[in-house]
Formats: sequence, structure tokens, C-alpha cells
Amino acid sequence: MPDIARIQSELKAAGADGWLLYDFRNRDAIAYSVLGLDFGRFTTRRWFYWIPAEGEPVRLVSAVESTKLDALPGAKRVYLSWRELHTAIKEALGSAVKVAMQYSPEGNVPYVSIVDAGTVELIRSFGYEVVSSAGLVQTFQALLDDDAYRSHLDAGERVQRIKDEAFALVGSELRASRTLTQYDVQQFIVKRFGEEGLDCMREYPIVGTNEQPADPHFEPTPENARPIRKGDTLLIDLWAKLDTPGSVFYDITWCGFVGAKPPAKYVEIFNVVRDGRNAALEFIQARYAAGAPVYGWEVDDVCRAVVEKAGYGRQFVHRTGHSIGEEVHWSGVNIDNLETRDDRRLVPGVCFSIEPGIYLPGEMAARSEINVFITPGGKVDVAGEMQKHLILIDAG
Repeated sequence: MPDIARIQSELKAAGADGWLLYDFRNRDAIAYSVLGLDFGRFTTRRWFYWIPAEGEPVRLVSAVESTKLDALPGAKRVYLSWRELHTAIKEALGSAVKVAMQYSPEGNVPYVSIVDAGTVELIRSFGYEVVSSAGLVQTFQALLDDDAYRSHLDAGERVQRIKDEAFALVGSELRASRTLTQYDVQQFIVKRFGEEGLDCMREYPIVGTNEQPADPHFEPTPENARPIRKGDTLLIDLWAKLDTPGSVFYDITWCGFVGAKPPAKYVEIFNVVRDGRNAALEFIQARYAAGAPVYGWEVDDVCRAVVEKAGYGRQFVHRTGHSIGEEVHWSGVNIDNLETRDDRRLVPGVCFSIEPGIYLPGEMAARSEINVFITPGGKVDVAGEMQKHLILIDAG
């Protein structure tokens, strides 16, 4: 059951006159999550749920599926024809001016850009201004409570341990003159996930050497795997959550070198991404210490400036970070002013990654990823160890 009073309070704070939630054929998982409805139940007709900033909610349902929203509070109006639906929407919205929907101007926040253009046009044709629900979605779906954050920390302890074991495995196997591939290391990590009660939702870790991780989403397979050798650069990106309902992911990337003397360029690009990561974190901490707001796009700019100053701006090909929740890429604020301009605030309760990378096709890549959580009291927490230097793997 949604907390209508809290939603109405947030609507007033956001300056919106109400939130119009809408679905057709299970398009909008966010709406189901916010309202506590079962997303797995197939929907064949349009429904709308209007939550005004003041007053009673209104349920608009088709005569074919008239019980669809019976679990929700509010007046119920059943429509038969599209004409009746249009009339019912106008009557429900009444004197509202600004109507929040799962819409993002110019698609800036794709995670909430869900309502089709035609439906937005329809609401506008009735004389209403459609505004983005992005901030509301973050508040009611992406903010972690104490239990969720504890699950993130618990997963983090296990994932960090498995990361250490994976790097150690490379060294022990090479010292024993046994063949070990990137795919072997990935499968070792996945096996350890299972043993530690973790779930990566069939999205498997990235393990790549030399030029392979210059593709940021490189995936090791039996076909592209090759023996890891002394002198290789090595990147491992792994993510998982506890195998229990409501758990939150933990997602990190670490870099190493098989040997004692890594190439100067590899050391350089790792140090640049590490320094960019640290600059982003320090910027957030300084803003919170000053009691000032901070936005996703701003943090991306701070991190990217470090990489650009070092001459690698064109080789930093993705946003600085993403929201983390029950899915590894969640619906809260992203650290992004590259792929999109995320103008949502980093508010207490958000969890996100900071993970700058430099990708040199045909050569090598470096990325350093940490997870950050803003506590209810406004403290900027980093879950787990932050990599300071390349891991040097003793290969014998």
C-alpha cells in the first residue's frame, strides 16, 4: 500500500500538483513498485492512478479490467470507451497545473522516460503541464533504508574478499606453472558467489587482460579466453548482492599487473582514474559538509576534469557512475553529464558508484570503482576498501 500522505508531502515540496501514474501492458515497472502492485500480473488495458498534492486519489480503470487497482485507496472510475477515458482524466486532474509523470525532458534521465509520447501529448492537450517524476521516483524507489544498506555492506564484505581471492588465484596458478584464463577467473568468482550466498543475476563479472577491457563491457567466454601471462595488465569488475529479497548490489572494479614492474603508461592511467575518483568523492563530501546541494552532473564534471587535464578525455567513454539498488544499475541519480545530464540531487539514502575509466583500444585500460552512500544524517560513506595502487601479482 503506498504512503499517500508522504507522496503528497513530496509533491508539495517538488511544486507539482499531483502524480499521474499510468500503465499499459506492463510497460512501467516503476509505477507498480511505487504503488506496491504485482508487476507480474499481465495488464491488457490502460489504467491511471492520480495522486493529487491535496485530496483523495483517483483510480481510472477499464471496464474489462475493472478490479485492477482495487488494492489502492481512492475514488474509482470505470471507463468503457476512449471518450469516457478522456473525460475521466480531465475530471480527475481538475484544476491541477503541473502533472508529474514518468517523463524526462529530452530524455535526459532515460530510467524514468517511460510514458509514451502520445500519452504525454494527450495530457498536454487537456491544458496541463507535464513535468518529470524523476525526483519522486528516486525518493520512493531508489533510497535505501537501514536494512537495505546493511545488505549492501554485507555483500560488500563478501565481494571484496572474493576479489582478493581472484587476484591471489592468478598468482598461485602462474607460480605453479598451470594455465589460467580470464574465463577461468570469472567462473571462479561466480562459483565463490554461490558459496557466499551471493547472486549476480546472471550478469557475470568482467575479467580482462591487456587490450580486452578497452571494451568497457568486455565479457570473457571460452572462445575469447587466453592464458594469463606474466607481464599482463589485469582488470576485474565484479558485482553481486545477497541472495535474499530486497537486497542491494555491491559493485567494484580493481586493476592489477602480473609481475613487479608495470608499464609506465599503465601506472599513469591508473593514477589518473584514481585521482579523478578521489576528486569526485571529495567534492561530494565538501558540498555536504557545507550544507550545499550537489547534483549528479556536477560530480561527473569534477571527475572528468581530472581525466581531461591528463589528456585522456576522449578515452573516458562513459559516465562517472550509476545508481545502485536491487539491480546493479538502479533508478536513482547517476553521476552523469556525458551520456545524459542528470540533474537529480544526491540526497540522503542514495547509493551510487564512482568509476572513472581510461580505455586505450588495442593496448590497455584502467578503471577504479567505489560505492558511495549518503546516510540519513548526511554523511558520505564509502563501503569497503578503495584501491590506492595497482595490485602487483607475484607470478614467480
